[in-house]
Amino acid sequence: MRGLSQRVRSLKPSATVAVNAKALELRRQGVDLIAMTAGEPDFDTPQHIKDAAARAMAAGKTKYAPPAGIPELREAISAKFKRENALEIPPEQTVVTVGGKQALFNLFQAILDPGDEVIVIAPYWVSYPEMVRFAGGNPVAVATGPESGFIPDPDEIAHKVTPRTKAIVVNSPGNPTGAVYPKEVLTAIADLANQHDFYVISDEIYEHLIYEGEHFSPAHVAPDRTITVNGAAKAYAMTGWRIGYAGGPKDVIKGVIDVSSQSTTSPDTIAQWAMVEALNNVEESGKFIAMAREAYRRRRDLIVKGLNDLGLSTPRVNGAFYVLSDVSKIDPDENKAALKMLEEAKVAVVPGTDFAAPHHVRFSYATSQENIKKALERIGAIL
Repeated sequence: MRGLSQRVRSLKPSATVAVNAKALELRRQGVDLIAMTAGEPDFDTPQHIKDAAARAMAAGKTKYAPPAGIPELREAISAKFKRENALEIPPEQTVVTVGGKQALFNLFQAILDPGDEVIVIAPYWVSYPEMVRFAGGNPVAVATGPESGFIPDPDEIAHKVTPRTKAIVVNSPGNPTGAVYPKEVLTAIADLANQHDFYVISDEIYEHLIYEGEHFSPAHVAPDRTITVNGAAKAYAMTGWRIGYAGGPKDVIKGVIDVSSQSTTSPDTIAQWAMVEALNNVEESGKFIAMAREAYRRRRDLIVKGLNDLGLSTPRVNGAFYVLSDVSKIDPDENKAALKMLEEAKVAVVPGTDFAAPHHVRFSYATSQENIKKALERIGAIL
């Protein structure tokens, strides 16, 4: 037996998934743990979406779906892009995937050749650079910091562009920072793509979770070079349904579909019909999104004030449901600080190491205000 491939051996497992799995296991063992690790809404999937899934099953809509997704969902995605983002992306330029994560993974497989470079803005979601490497590419980081609210400087991005640059990944609102990029920053990034002929991969999974400011899609500026990625997980509390989607240039989307056809074939058919309901029932879904967004906003305000009151410097960001907090006061090593919080305070967080955020940990406030208050009290006790 020759063992695993070099490609797999060099792949780092997802830190966020690993830490959340450990937190869940401790809970199963009866530990009174407050888990602030997962990027998962604590709300249940809205009833009208679950009812649509039940109707689909009752109607026998349980067979294989096309690799690109059922036509009804691709039409709903196209309509969503037009209605919510003012983007003209026809159904044939969309693809449905097993979560937004597969859309990104397949996209890198479709566009990258060995040695191609992809600019990623740090702190970044842990999977971006690993997906790039797995596809044979080289991630190139552009650093941001809390002093700018983790907003990138387009001039610094421009300095990282080379003839090997194939794409840049933009995530606004962002994970793990919660930063919402201003329109002028996204416009400048898209202008760079037009000027130097590379792709903009715009991960807009948190677009409905903005508390101050507005969402802007770079596809308005670089429509022929932008692939917009989104999904069901965050806006509709459908994490376990595993439905993502993307829209963009026809040849790129065809490449993503081709990768799906030789891997997963298609996402779950029943979940796709549920997603049709989520997108098309604008009134009911809109009520849920507004309720959740307001709850997250209150939680954001609570945790940011609480952490800063404890002396853990934490910027007040405008989107998603995460904050990055400087935990040097607990321990300059973010991994030791996270372990201390886990073992002594029974609060689980994700160290910033794999986010390229030294001295920081990520708190997810997709949990109740009661849990946030308890977590702050417990962290205060160890301080």
